[in-house]
Amino acid sequence: MRKVLLGTFVSLALTSAPALAAKCSSTGAGFESWKKSFAAEAKANGVNDKAIKALMGTKYATATIKADRNQHSFKLSLKQFMQKRGAPTIVAQGRRLKAANADLFASIEKKYGVPAGPLIAIWGMETAFGNYTGSQNVLSATATLAYDCRRTEFFTEQLYAMLKLVGSGKVSANAKGAMHGELGQTQFMPKNVLLYGVGNLNSKEGALASTAKFLVGHGWQRGEGYQPGQPNFGAIQGWNAASVYQQAIAIMGKQIDGR
Repeated sequence: MRKVLLGTFVSLALTSAPALAAKCSSTGAGFESWKKSFAAEAKANGVNDKAIKALMGTKYATATIKADRNQHSFKLSLKQFMQKRGAPTIVAQGRRLKAANADLFASIEKKYGVPAGPLIAIWGMETAFGNYTGSQNVLSATATLAYDCRRTEFFTEQLYAMLKLVGSGKVSANAKGAMHGELGQTQFMPKNVLLYGVGNLNSKEGALASTAKFLVGHGWQRGEGYQPGQPNFGAIQGWNAASVYQQAIAIMGKQIDGR
């Protein structure tokens, strides 16, 4: 087995191991056995005992698998998607929040070059401006999806990142988030917490600054536009793979910014 360095950027280059053999299952029947194998693999790859103990306490997240198999909203047209997400409400409330937090957004734009509009659009769509950040155990969710057969490689990386966060004490083993392991008011995956996390992601200050840092990390250019065809739309595309989601951020962001 090849050792994996768990630095700030989690990079996995695992060879076949016992943990990988039992993954392709749509039930939790093999989850406990897989956990033991993965724990041995993770320990050999430098994961500390605190994180291993937390991993062994995870449970198969049936609700996460159900949510993963039923993501239908991204198949909607842009108009349908905007309607389903309540775009007019997000824009109206977003404008009020922009005015009420003018100093915060000014400081973020000064530091990162990202205006309030797209940040607020993301904030609104992800958690209704921090009002619902999720109630799923994040470690159990990421472990379940790493065990699952659909996106094993991606969620194995997320699980290693979450174990690093738990092992270092930056995130609690009992942390709650969304169904796929997203954390905080703008729903960061564990690996993105390591890469772009600023402060407390459960606060608006930390979440919005982290989101701006994420966009910069994906190519955001200060002073450039962010509509489709403009330089910064590529950074928005890095936020979510769904075309309707990307366009919704750009449209609502522009309406909030008044640009």
